[in-house]
Formats: sequence, structure tokens, C-alpha cells
Amino acid sequence: MRGKRIVLAITGGIAAYKSATIASQLTQRGADVRVLMTEAATQFITPLTLQTLTRNPVAVDTFAEDNPNVVNHIDIADHADLFIIAPITANTIGQMANGLAQDMLTTTWLATQAPTLIAPAMNVHMYDHPLVQENMKKLQQLGVHVVDPNEGQLACGYVGRGRMAEPEQIINWVNRFFQQEASLKGKHVLITAGPTIEPLDPVRYFSNYSSGKMGYAMAQAAYELGAKVTLISGPVSLDPPLGVQTVQVKSAQEMYEAVMQNLVHADIVVKTAAVADYRPETIAKQKIKKESDSLTIQMVKNQDIAWEIGKQKREDQILIGFAAETDHLADHAKEKLARKGLDYIVANDVTVAGAGFSTDTNIVTLYGRDGEEWTLPKLTKIEVARRLLTYIAENNKMRKR
Repeated sequence: MRGKRIVLAITGGIAAYKSATIASQLTQRGADVRVLMTEAATQFITPLTLQTLTRNPVAVDTFAEDNPNVVNHIDIADHADLFIIAPITANTIGQMANGLAQDMLTTTWLATQAPTLIAPAMNVHMYDHPLVQENMKKLQQLGVHVVDPNEGQLACGYVGRGRMAEPEQIINWVNRFFQQEASLKGKHVLITAGPTIEPLDPVRYFSNYSSGKMGYAMAQAAYELGAKVTLISGPVSLDPPLGVQTVQVKSAQEMYEAVMQNLVHADIVVKTAAVADYRPETIAKQKIKKESDSLTIQMVKNQDIAWEIGKQKREDQILIGFAAETDHLADHAKEKLARKGLDYIVANDVTVAGAGFSTDTNIVTLYGRDGEEWTLPKLTKIEVARRLLTYIAENNKMRKR
């Protein structure tokens, strides 16, 4: 952490007293800490306290331009390697989610290019309110990191989720962040995502429930970790992650061809796409009319893309598969791991709440060809992606060409 430039922003909640410990610990570890405070935050802890702990001026007023050589909020925004807001209130979450610049904090945040970490703190009913959760979701989709609040006795007297994470938790997160920073720099990651569609006639097709969210999260996480990313996507209702080269396909055959065209350049291949196993043997040129009480459609097998990659991948390439299962998770995952020549397989039980298709969260277990087994709790898909890719990058699987 030594030499890292960190902006610590504080909003108006009783948990602001914890921010003094965060500022102190970051500074003691060698970080250059600049503090921003809302006016409300100064009702709970004084700027003088934070200035003393960080040995830097504390910014509260957007219009307090003490140095004529710079515009203060732009200078602070450009300063940051990491932008932390702890605690963050429901009010500030709502402002950020809707692009409002109403004070020094939100004005500076809109101007920064740094990764952002927020630590919410509020009443349990406020935290659970659908609008607050929707705003949180919007921020996470923009790549904002979240340290979830803890459960326990709240200042208002309620017991529940809403207590800001402890300073130690936040410091540990920051440590991990800088340790993993750019762990995939110089690597090319090839990712498949979403469903494929297999046409039956001009108006009908076979497909599946895949939303593409896990694959898009893997692409975003790989880009954050410094990789060049190529995302091959079936039809989904998602915006491609910024900075990622995206190739749009529809059928399993189109996805196979796109993967093979890009395979030679890839260091890591991540197969999250739910590729159709079968397709209609014949595609009708005209709409099939309803003429009888039953309809028989002959299906033929599609190429198994992961298996094909497993056959021809180089020793310096890593192949990661995904398995959506409904029963016997470990048995099915390990069988696919061996049969398809994978280095890792990430399996989830789609019948479990919070782990199925179209959700924003996932519950996965990673199995490795060397016997590794690692289960993650329910996390947002972007956090699952970050942890999986960091684990793989750090566990001696990054083979040199």
C-alpha cells in the first residue's frame, strides 16, 4: 500500500467515527490519504481530526479553492488510485446512482477515473428499501465495489443489517485490491457468454435461460485486472463492458467459429456461455403451421466447443469451464472437468435461490484438475468473477509462452 494515493470520502452517519481508524491505518501503511467530507459528516467527526491523522488538508466546500494553480475537486479526483466512501448513506448512494453533483464529494467522484469502494451504513429498513437496492445495483453495474454492511445492533435501536463494515474489514479489502491490481496485465482473456439460439423456422428457435450476466461479469473483472479481453456473446440484453472487444454471435456454430478464430491469441479461455447441445436437423424455410396435435423435430448434436478447445489448447493456455447443474453438482462437474480437458470448472446449482439464471448473484464451487475445491458464498456475479480470476492468476496457473 506504500505510495498508493487514496481518497477517503465520509458522509453523514454515526459510523463516521470509524473513518478515523480507516484514515489512520491507511496512513500508517504508507498511503497518501486525502479526505473529503460532506457537511453532514462534519456533524459527527471534525475535519481537524482527519487532517491530523492524514497530515493532509480535508476538503468539505466545493468552492474553497485555496490553491490557484489547480481546481481542487479535479486535482483530488486525478490524485486517486482508489476512491473509498465509508460510510456512505442512502442519500449519497442515490446521488451517485443518478449522476448528481451536489457537494464536494459527489462532484469529485464524478470526475475521478479511479476504482471506487463503498461501505454502506444505515437503518436496516432503509438498506432493504427497493429504491436503495436498485441504486446499489446501478452502482455495481458501473463497477463500483461494495463492502457489505454487517448485521447487529444499530444506533437507531434496531437489530439487523446496516452496520458499516469494521475498519479492519475495509483495510483488508484495500490490501487485497492492491495485491491483485493488474494481476492479468499483459494477458489475453477470451470469454464466451450468454445463450445460443438454434433456428427451427423463420419465426421460432430453441434456446435457454442464460442471461449472460456471469460471462459479462467475468469480462469486466478480467479487464479490471489488466487483461486484454475478447468477449464472444450470444444474444443478451446487456451492454458490453467498457474496454472489452465484443463479438456478437447467435448460433452454436457461429460461436464455435468465433472462438476458434480468437483462440490462438488467448492465454485464458473462460467458457461461461450456455451453448445449445443440439440443433434442429432441418431449418424450415417457411413458418411451420399448426396442422396436428403433435410435432416431432429431429435434432442433431452441436460441436462441444470446450471439448474442442481442450483437445487442441497449448500447454501455456488455461481453460475454464462453467457447469450449471440441478443435481449431483460435484459429480457432474468433476466428470466434465476430466472429459473436456479443462484446467478448472466453476459449477453452480441453478435450483438454489441466488444462484440461478438471470440473477445478479451466484453461489459457485471451483474445481481444479489438480484436486482443488473452493466454494464461494452468495456474492454478486462481478465479485464472484473478481475472486475467481484473482485466484487463478495467483495459483501458479499462469503459464509462460
